[in-house]
Amino acid sequence: MQPSREFQFTTADFDRVRQLIYKHAGISLAPVKQDMVYSRLARRLRALDMSTFDQYLSYLEEGTHENEWETFVNSLTTNLTSFFREGHHFELLKRQMLGLERKPIKIWCSAASTGEEPYTLAITACEAFDSLTPPVHITASDIDTNVLKTAERGVYPLERVDRLDPERLRKYFLKGTGAQEGYVRMRPELQKLITYTRVNLLDPQWPNIKGPFDAMFCRNVMIYFDKPTQYQILKKFVPLLQPDGLLYAGHSESFLHAADLFHSLGRTVYERADHKGKRVRLTT
Repeated sequence: MQPSREFQFTTADFDRVRQLIYKHAGISLAPVKQDMVYSRLARRLRALDMSTFDQYLSYLEEGTHENEWETFVNSLTTNLTSFFREGHHFELLKRQMLGLERKPIKIWCSAASTGEEPYTLAITACEAFDSLTPPVHITASDIDTNVLKTAERGVYPLERVDRLDPERLRKYFLKGTGAQEGYVRMRPELQKLITYTRVNLLDPQWPNIKGPFDAMFCRNVMIYFDKPTQYQILKKFVPLLQPDGLLYAGHSESFLHAADLFHSLGRTVYERADHKGKRVRLTT
């Protein structure tokens, strides 16, 4: 039996939400997400002093409330991340960077979330070149402006880093004291390696993304898009990636439907199909 809810939320309301988030952000919401959608958007009804979902969705559809569109997308975006998630990618990236002669090395992290992934990229670069000022620049983007603010601050509770190697903690994080006790901050040298910007991968153009990149990380974001949308995004990735560059995907993602664009190298790493095999040696 359904628990009583503060607001009525019909199947028609949910279908309308699904259509709006797909049209605006390319996100395909599964039917099982109905309860999640209700709980997250009910907060917006309260904040705007509205009494029905129809009222809220009509407010969005007016098209004159850009800030609320941003909040709507932020509310429905899941941001699950951690430092050195899928660690084999960073070992490969280290070898890739050391095999490149051109400098600076350019990396795009297209789903930056709260910053753990771009900072992991920065740490990897520092380790590869044994320097806090490696010849690397990282562009980090996300559709969610709230998580980008967290990423830019670079401050995390200790439990977010408790699985990291103690030596990495010592070298790349500053431990908080006083009012900041229980938190760590990324070293400013790492923060200087990263530029943050908002990007909606569904937009026709990404004027603030300046390629070509040597490595592109698009991990655990394509799962929110259907295959045709994935293909269109991957098609726009091709000219943004160096001919010998690498595209890193999430562990549950496969781009076999875009084999004319990207060729799999195994372990969710891809190369441009039009430059198959023309790259630096990655194996040791």
